[in-house]
Amino acid sequence: MRNAEIADRLAAEYDDVAVLHRMVKEGLGPAYIAGFHAALSGGAELVIEMDADFSHDPAYLPRLIGAAEEADLVIGSRYVSGGAVRNWGPLRRLVSRGGCWYARTVLGVEVRDLTGGFKCFRRAVLEAIDLGSIRSRGYAFQVELTYRAIERRFRVAEVPITFTERRVGSSKMSRAIVLEAIWMVPRLRLDGEHRERGV
Repeated sequence: MRNAEIADRLAAEYDDVAVLHRMVKEGLGPAYIAGFHAALSGGAELVIEMDADFSHDPAYLPRLIGAAEEADLVIGSRYVSGGAVRNWGPLRRLVSRGGCWYARTVLGVEVRDLTGGFKCFRRAVLEAIDLGSIRSRGYAFQVELTYRAIERRFRVAEVPITFTERRVGSSKMSRAIVLEAIWMVPRLRLDGEHRERGV
């Protein structure tokens, strides 16, 4: 059974489950933005972003939601004390850690896991970011969203999680996604400086 069919079956069975179908593949960023808009229009005060393949363990949800009492954006972090990654090879670990170091250095921020996709947003963050202006379509989307929140002086917290690589399927990481992240990060910094100067 396809994932979409499973999701539709759950939505038919449970009133509090809704499914958003994307007819065209436009990338990670546009898919998340569509989900954010659906959550906000439904009145959500907290919006959780996470992988549905159990790479992000739902057992961490209470920890993220609890931290949102003091923070505006909470990141489930692989790279703070207590965080970890399971079932990744050396190259994937190098790319991920190197990408986080690169983004953190270029952008001048303290967040350790800028590329992580397990997050809890307060409604106000997503409303302030201007989702329609987000440019990133691949994994740079995660960096851009967090950086936009930091720019607007929202409180960002990281809580440790263990990320476990999926057992079925394959990663959507590609050369094009990596290249987008490489050039998008300095562009984010320049755009932020322009906004600060009112250019």
